[in-house]
Parts: sequence; C-alpha cells; structure tokens
Amino acid sequence: MSGNTFGSVFRISTFGESHGEAIGGVIDGCPSGLNIDLEAIQAEMDKRKPGQSNIVTQRKESDKVKFLSGIFEGKTTGTPIGFIIENENQKSKDYSHIKDVYRPSHADYTYEKKYGHRDYRGGGRSSARETASRVVAGAIAKQILNTITITAFTTSVGDICLDKPYQKLNFSKIEDTPVRCPDKETAEKMINKIQDVRKQGDTIGGVVSCVIQNVPIGLGEPVFNKLHAELAKAMLSINAVKGFEYGSGFQGTKLKGSQHNDLYYPDGSTRTNFSGGIQGGITNGMDIYFKVAFKPVATIMQKQEALNNRGDLTMMQGKGRHDPCVVPRAVPIVEAMAALVLVDYMLLNNMYK
Repeated sequence: MSGNTFGSVFRISTFGESHGEAIGGVIDGCPSGLNIDLEAIQAEMDKRKPGQSNIVTQRKESDKVKFLSGIFEGKTTGTPIGFIIENENQKSKDYSHIKDVYRPSHADYTYEKKYGHRDYRGGGRSSARETASRVVAGAIAKQILNTITITAFTTSVGDICLDKPYQKLNFSKIEDTPVRCPDKETAEKMINKIQDVRKQGDTIGGVVSCVIQNVPIGLGEPVFNKLHAELAKAMLSINAVKGFEYGSGFQGTKLKGSQHNDLYYPDGSTRTNFSGGIQGGITNGMDIYFKVAFKPVATIMQKQEALNNRGDLTMMQGKGRHDPCVVPRAVPIVEAMAALVLVDYMLLNNMYK
C-alpha cells in the first residue's frame, strides 16, 4: 500500500519530489479515442503554478507538461498516459538550515520517523509541488466529463469571508483577481489580508468552495463507497487540508428535521438542497457543493522553537520562497480532485459515452 495512486477505474499514480529533476505521473484506465485539448490542460496548470502573482510563492516554474505515452495524433489510445513536468527553479540551499531540524506542524518529523530518511529540500515528496501532477490528470478527467461543470473558488481567507450563496455569484469573475474570489470587494480585502500577513513573515489559511453542476442521478455506491465519502478522501489528500463539509455541513446541525428536509417537486428535484446533491451516498441530480478548509502554511519567516533529530529544542526561522496563503493556488487542485472522483464513478457506472 504505497499511497501514491488514486482512483479505481481511472487511476493516477504520481512520482517525484519538489527539488528533484521532475515530477510526473501515469494515468491508467482512460478511455481510448478521447480528443485531448492540450491547451486546456496547460491552462489548468497555469492556475496552479507558482509565481503567478505577488500573493503566492515567487518560485518560477513554467509547469509545461510533456506527454510520453498514451496519446497519438491528438487522441488517447487507451494505454497508460505517462507525463512529466520538469522542475526548473529549485533553490535547495534555502533548506540547508532544516537538514537536521523538523519544522513545526510540517511533515518533516513524520516522514523521517516513518521512513528513517527524508528529502529535506522543499519537503521532498510531502511538498505541494506533487499536486501539479493531479491537476494534469484532473484536466483530462474534465474532458471526459465535458457536460459536468466543476467550479471552485475562494470563499475565505482568515476572517475575511464571502457570505453570498453560490447561486448569486458570477463564476466568470473568479479569475479576475489573483485570490480567485468572484466578489471583487471581498477579493480586495482578502488580498490585503494576505499581503499584511506576508509582511509579518507569517501565513494564513482559508476555505475553497466547490460547486458541481449537471451531475447525473445515480453516482455513488452503498455503503462504504458513498460519493461524498470519496470526495472527502480526495480533498483531505490535498496538502494543508484540515476539513471537509458538503451540503448543509456543520450548519445543518442547528436545524430541525422539518427545516432541513429537502421537499420534492414532481420531477424528483427538490425545493431546497441541504443534501448537497447527494442522498444516501448517491447523487440525486441536484448541484453538489462542498467546502474545503486549508490551514496556514507551516513554514513561516519568524523564529520559532523547533525540534532537531538529536531530540533537542532549538530556534529556527523559515527561509526561501513560500506561499503566505495556499488557498488561491489550491482552487484548481480542488477542481482536479473532484473531477478524478466523478470520472471514476462515471466509468464505474458505464455512463461515459
């Protein structure tokens, strides 16, 4: 059980480290004859890549995807799709000071205790750099799903929150600001918050919301393979994620059953959607919506007490290029993981044409 593969029918296995030669992956189970839009894949990568604005890490990576197999004359062949993304702008010396020190709340400690050895350069395999490979796979999954729309966006940064229901948002505005919040006024407050935190040498967390529309009825399996359970697993596998809720989530605990029940229309749709498009673990045709909580980045530019590999407490301070807030760059990752879950269930249910 290596933990490097996701999916049952449509499977992605990723490889590589933050400061290695390259990262990449192998996609297995992709149907043959699919026309691949390479520009659409690169557009997804550009949303996730570092250095795209002044509120994210300034590491410069083009994140150009090179496909090695599984695509011929613009179409999938049904064989494994292999790809790599070269690492171009590593500064490994930025991490020499933590060679023998574990950053607080980082995977440094657990990786070394589990494996007895770790790549300390940029966190190695525990780095969010790994998620670039997921975005490639998710972009291909989106092309299979074509009629299903997956839209993620930022709804909070620290205590700055977007309180409007998603039905009242203009999703075409998501890319208008670097924070990827579709409400301009709220977005500006979020950007100011991130900039202030960065000046303090600190980091901050936030929430990404996701809406999935035009979902067919019947996706999801009883009892342990419920769709929302797989979505939760997918989201919680993303670096820095600390929480997942769908539908009414924790707010639903404050309601009575008479208030929370989604009453039907004759066609099977419902007047409300507290269920979040999933009932009994199976899609009911209504919109799926969920939230994903991201913690503040562990590496901060302030002195903190840390533990070294000799068991001594010592003072350390982060160096190098790090995101003061991962949320804006996490938006395409959330969409990618949602796409991977949905395409898997579509193929399991023979709903792909």
